Amino acid sequence: MRVPHAGDLARLRTPDAAMNIVRHRIELATTAPIQIIDITEQVRGFVAGSGLKDGLVTVSCLHTTARINVNEREEKLERDMLTFLKRVAPRDGDYLHNLAPIDGRDNAHSHLIGLFMNSSETIPLAAGALVLGEWQSIFFIELDGPRERRGVELQIIGQG
Repeated sequence: MRVPHAGDLARLRTPDAAMNIVRHRIELATTAPIQIIDITEQVRGFVAGSGLKDGLVTVSCLHTTARINVNEREEKLERDMLTFLKRVAPRDGDYLHNLAPIDGRDNAHSHLIGLFMNSSETIPLAAGALVLGEWQSIFFIELDGPRERRGVELQIIGQG
């Protein structure tokens, strides 16, 4: 592997290549114990308004009992996903966390399901658009609802 020389780095740091960071928060309310919410259009809207053309968009969940996922949006598949998540760690399982929950919620199953999922996704940005496959959507996945307020942090690191 070749190590960059100081001259290489200088070529990368031209005024035209200045990197910018833009942040935004999406606020959501959820209505079901486990819920899949497509946030793709909200993320696209943020990207369009950012003025940045190339870089990386990170979508981060701010909660331990909710997650971010890139997957296919199709009604029957979404129902299959819900069924699968409910089977992974049943709500009525014998969990020690539920004996004395910190926030009064019997939600050990939500934390356990989260072990198999990402709290964030990073998606390339090219020519001002998210680089997603034809069938890919960005989902916020509630694992411990309903909740009145959930937050998703968006951050673009890129250039205009």
